[in-house]
This record gives sequence, structure tokens and C-alpha cells, in this order.
Amino acid sequence: MRAVAELPDPLSRVLLRTELDSNLILEKISCPLGVLAVIFEARPDAVTQISALALKSGNALILKPGHEVERTACALLELIGDVLSRCGIAQDAIAMVFGRRAVRELLELHGLIDLVMPRGSKQLVEFVQANTRIPVLGHAEGICHVYVDKSANLLMASEILDDAKTDYPAACNAVETALIHQQVAAKFLPMLAIRLRQRGVRLRGCDKTRAILQGISIEQVTDDDWRREYADLELALRVVESMDEAIQHIHRYGSSHTETIVTDDLTAAEEFLARVDAAGVFHNASTRFADGFRYGFGAEVGVSTSKLHARGPVGLEGLTTYKYLLRGAGQVARDYRGPHARSFTHKSLLS
Repeated sequence: MRAVAELPDPLSRVLLRTELDSNLILEKISCPLGVLAVIFEARPDAVTQISALALKSGNALILKPGHEVERTACALLELIGDVLSRCGIAQDAIAMVFGRRAVRELLELHGLIDLVMPRGSKQLVEFVQANTRIPVLGHAEGICHVYVDKSANLLMASEILDDAKTDYPAACNAVETALIHQQVAAKFLPMLAIRLRQRGVRLRGCDKTRAILQGISIEQVTDDDWRREYADLELALRVVESMDEAIQHIHRYGSSHTETIVTDDLTAAEEFLARVDAAGVFHNASTRFADGFRYGFGAEVGVSTSKLHARGPVGLEGLTTYKYLLRGAGQVARDYRGPHARSFTHKSLLS
């Protein structure tokens, strides 16, 4: 909360200032979305993160915690409400509701709630998306990949995969599939398998992977496994013939969350960064960096894999929208058409 408090004010920022004509000035400024509803499951830290971001961005907030964390959430909200009242802010700027019936009722308030954000399982996110007319921001799955290119530093690649899988395997930014170029697979897979098995990771592999790792217990991967978010110490392995095949796999099975290439070939890295369609695309870095705090946002309300409004970890900017302000001196639209029309200047007034 202190980190969010120290961030610049996201409101009333001038995003555009244009002179349309003399004494006719257009501005585009940032403003709050309005009322946010956040439905989350068993992570009470969502209360502090989201409350801080909502307050800083000028939005009202309705929280619906999972039953596992209701008592903790209530205790946190009581503290926050106490501070709000001492600061002259209405305590119900941040409110909380409970129970499944409340979820149904929230999702029907399309005239009052401006954005709903589900944080939790795939089932929760899909239920919210299917049962409301309110815009939904979030992601259903975090199926992330690490592609180890033929020009990769293999020690770096093993370190990145270890971190991406074992640092916090239940996180949505943990890696679920490693794609290894066939030119380095025979050397890399044995060293990776030994390292990850020591860390308690269960491995699944394609036919080529299992042939290379003969003598090591590794399950046969199925087509459905490529689409699984394990959220556990499990990793699928596939040997690919090229970066093209790796990208095709990512686009077929991925969830547009976070994808990484490990390579010392800068040309290959830039091609991967440009071609892969995901909220986060990294070079020589763990997928675990896909996080609002690590991005410098102070906190996050969640991760969005949408292409509209906000994408990736959603911080203050994702909780604002904008509006256009036009300041004139009596101008009318008809003066700008016809044979004697005035001309627009369209002069930018921002440096």
C-alpha cells in the first residue's frame, strides 16, 4: 500500500492537447472508471492490493472474498475503513459482500458497476464472463512457455526454467511447458531433467524428449496436457525443429499470458518478441517477472490477457479511462464545411 501511495497521481493527466483552431482547444485527460467489483478466492492480499489501487485511481470498490478468507478480509477492511473515516473519505468507498447469491446480484448490476474483475480459478473466471453484461477484465488461464533456442546459454536456460517452475508453481506466471530446439535437446534435456527432478518437479514429454531421456522416469505427454495449467511442480517438455514450430505451439496452446525465449542470438530474440502474441514476451528472463509489483506498478488488481483496455499486470493505469475536453469561444461545426469553410489547424500543444 505504501508503494502504491508513492506512485504519481494517475488522474487528470493530460494525454493529448491539440489546437483545432484559434481558441478551440481539445484535451484528452485520464479519469476513473467508476465502480469496480472484484471477486476473488483464497488470497486475502487481494484486499490490500486492490483497495490501494482503487483509492489511488479514484474508483469505488466492491469486494467479494472467497469463504476461506472472509474473516481475514473483514479484519483488513475494518482497518482500511477506519483510516478512510479519519481522512474524511466515506467508508463505503470500499465495500464488501459475501456469499454466492451476492455474486449473482453483483453481476446483474450492469447499470451501476463499470468493471468486474475475477481473480481465481479458471472456473470462476469463465462463470463471471458467461453471467454478466458488465465488462470483465482478467484471464482464465496462465499457460506460459519457455522456448530454449539453438543459440541459448544452456546454464542460463536451466536457471530460468528452474525459477519459472519452482519459485511459486501455483502462480499464473509459472511456466507450464518448455520448448527445446532439437539442436540443443540432446545436451540440454538431461541436465535440465536432473536439476528439476532434484527440485521435485514431475516431467512429461513428447516422444523425442522421452527418447533422449531414456532411463529417466518421464510420463508421456498428451495433446490435452499442452493445454493444462498445472499450477504445481509439473512441467511438459517438447522438442521442436525451429523457432517457427515453437511459436506455432505457443499460439495453438498458450493463453496469451507470458512467453520467454532464451537465446544469445539477438536477431532471433527480436523476431520472437515481435511475432509472439501475448501480454508479456520476454528475452532471457523468467516468466515470473510478469507481476505488477515487479513492473513497478506498486501492486496489481490482476493480470489481463485481453487486447482491449488493459493487458498484462493491471495497475493504476488499467483502472483509469479518459475523456475529451473541448474549450471553445462560440465556434459551431457548420463554419468548418462548405466553400468558405474555416480550416482546422490540428496543432499539437504538447511537447
